[in-house]
Amino acid sequence: MPDDSRERGVELGELRETLEGEEYPIGHDELLEKHGDETVEMSGNTTTLADLIGPLGEDEYRDYGAVEQAIMNMVGDEAIGRKNYSDRTPPAAGERRQDEGRPGQDDQGEQESF
Repeated sequence: MPDDSRERGVELGELRETLEGEEYPIGHDELLEKHGDETVEMSGNTTTLADLIGPLGEDEYRDYGAVEQAIMNMVGDEAIGRKNYSDRTPPAAGERRQDEGRPGQDDQGEQESF
C-alpha cells in the first residue's frame, strides 16, 4: 500500500484510489450505495464508509477532496492512537504530566478540580 494513503491516523488504502476514480459530482446516497461497505482503518480499528460519513447527509460531493474532507471531519479520537503521546524527554523530577485525555481531565474522564 502506498504511504500516501494514510493521513491523520486514517488509512484509506484502496478506497482512496476507488474514490479518486469516481465520477464527480456524486450524491451522498449514491456514494454510500456504491462504496458504503468499503472499510476505513483508524489506528487498528476499522469502520465502514457508511458508518463514518453516513450521518452527514450531504447533498453532493463535488470531487474526491470533498469526500476526503468529510471523512477527516467525522473521524474521532479512535484515529489518533495514544492521546497526548509525546516522544519528548520523560518528566523531570517533581513534574506532573497528563498521560491520557484532554488537559484537565483525569484518567477516568472526569474533570479535575484545580
